[in-house]
Amino acid sequence: MVAVIAGNSVSAQVTGSPSVSLKSVSVPEPDNLGDFVKNKAAAIKLGKTLFWDIQVGSDGQTSCASCHFHAGADNRSINQIAPGLLRINADRTENPDTIFNTGGGPNYQLRKEDFPFHKLSNPNDSTTVVSDSNDVSSSQGVANTKFVGVIRGSSRDLETSEPDPVFKVGGINVRRVQPRNTPTVINAAFNFRNFWDGRAQDIFNGVNPFGLRDPNASVVKAENPNQLKFVKVSLNNSSLASQAVGPPLSSFESSADGRTFQEIGNKFSPIDLSKFIFVNNSLGPLENILSIGGTKLPRVLGQKLSGLTPLGKQIVHPQDSVLGADSNSPEPGLKDISYEDLIKDAFKPEWWNSNQLIQVDAEGRRTFVNQPDNSSQTNEYRLLDYNFSLFFGLAVQLYESTLIANDTPYDRFLEGNTTALTVQQQRGKQLFEGKAACIFCHSGLELTSASVSNVKNQRLRATTTTPRTVSDRGYFNIGVRPTLEDISVGGQDPFGNPLSESRVAALGKFPLLFGSSPNVTVSPNDTVVADGQFKAPGLRNIELTAPYFHNGGYLTLPQVVDFYNRGGDFRQDGVLRPLGLSETEKDDLVAFLKGLTDERVVSEKAPFDHPQLFVPNGHLGNSMFVFNDGTGKAADNLLEIPAVGKNGGKGTPNFLN
Repeated sequence: MVAVIAGNSVSAQVTGSPSVSLKSVSVPEPDNLGDFVKNKAAAIKLGKTLFWDIQVGSDGQTSCASCHFHAGADNRSINQIAPGLLRINADRTENPDTIFNTGGGPNYQLRKEDFPFHKLSNPNDSTTVVSDSNDVSSSQGVANTKFVGVIRGSSRDLETSEPDPVFKVGGINVRRVQPRNTPTVINAAFNFRNFWDGRAQDIFNGVNPFGLRDPNASVVKAENPNQLKFVKVSLNNSSLASQAVGPPLSSFESSADGRTFQEIGNKFSPIDLSKFIFVNNSLGPLENILSIGGTKLPRVLGQKLSGLTPLGKQIVHPQDSVLGADSNSPEPGLKDISYEDLIKDAFKPEWWNSNQLIQVDAEGRRTFVNQPDNSSQTNEYRLLDYNFSLFFGLAVQLYESTLIANDTPYDRFLEGNTTALTVQQQRGKQLFEGKAACIFCHSGLELTSASVSNVKNQRLRATTTTPRTVSDRGYFNIGVRPTLEDISVGGQDPFGNPLSESRVAALGKFPLLFGSSPNVTVSPNDTVVADGQFKAPGLRNIELTAPYFHNGGYLTLPQVVDFYNRGGDFRQDGVLRPLGLSETEKDDLVAFLKGLTDERVVSEKAPFDHPQLFVPNGHLGNSMFVFNDGTGKAADNLLEIPAVGKNGGKGTPNFLN
């Protein structure tokens, strides 16, 4: 254990200078960013606008920020329950549980007494089970609809409501809820891979989350305005970009089923469309749930946005740290600037400037043409719209890379301020690094072994025992739930490859899918462990980001510490062992965890300030009755999050506070 901790500490250091605090760790960035971005500040402006703009969603009401507005996470508590949709059988066939155990159905108002979902009579003894629920506390996205088309200048897509077999009250569709808890985007820039199951790859291919895993992913480059060519792009240190392009096409999170990025661009486009754009979705239900639609092309999201005023339904604070100079306050939106302008300001012209169009026929074949053919069998896209996924991913990544919480009491203590942590918190720090062994998974200055600095050159970890066990570095099964309820990194990508990099190495496909050689050679005699392993999250601001774990099943930090102290809830599946902490030691550890809070995040000071946001906060009614909005969907109850400038404000309350 000492060797492991020491190794993790060394790997987190910045080359050439000693580690002091998180301030000393550079935010990872693509080596070839300059091949795409001509103005980084302009790209950050575009990214912040896209992240917060509710017009991006098919319903004209859902943005990235809808699930990441409170300390980078989500504090809503109505209609935030999903049943165990990711459960599988032992033979790996799908076996989703559609029964709501907590509250009895959708649109339920969660209560403090609902937690933890796994209740014990003795919190120090995992065998004293009182009740158990495999539900997930997560984030509501969109209702079940089919995409029909985009209408220029309209924030709402043309869509048709589809009956939802799970998320409905009295036969009326309610917003679907994701089957995993929403992690914070703050400090996510340090993660080597993103999403709980790591499917958002370190290499961004410009199109979707899957990097080199997708052999067909390509964008279009203009050799000159009259000559286009398809090119494959590869940007390292870009798992945030890979992550960013997933939710806008997810039929659970932001999109009507079947929409593409180019259609979103069309939604904002000044071009008058002569026809609607249809896309057939060939993926199964599990892929839709997890928004891993590898066969979907993202061109139409770009078309949607070009004709709409950026943030046109939201007020931007005139002192916003990024957008203030463009604020149209007290009216909504940005003034005198379009999404097209923002893209052109941020990106090099070879990615958006062309006199030719990209034509896509009914079979998906793509051709460069000089003018539309006005055929109902084909669709044409401007280069700017076709490459919208490239712009969206990189811009959002660059914005999220500014959301770094590195001014916590813990960081100031590491910098030499010995009074930044209380005496109790210092005792908790010693427990964190010693008896409690938290540092084994939450290592380095980033407090996660899944960070770029920990993983980049050592992507696989192997035991020294015989037979040897190999697994993905930074991923662990800690026994939160039975493994078959959610196999996480043990699953597959849309192309039939394991999400687990260890399993990819065992198949001999590591160089093909990751562009490098594994640090560990996996032999047939090795045991590869992947099922039920989840990415270890960073811990800064953990005081603010309840509910906890990938299932959102724990409400408070004392509950979380009790979980670790007893060695987890399902010890036959996990790697934890009881810690034997006293009540005083548990209190000390909780106190230390509260010393990881950056007060700028609490008060939403720059860089954590933001535009106004309206988030769906459940539906009018309750879990037994909802009002139909006239389209077969339940009427939303909207919650306003006011615009905040660089000097901050009151912040938003923590979950169930």
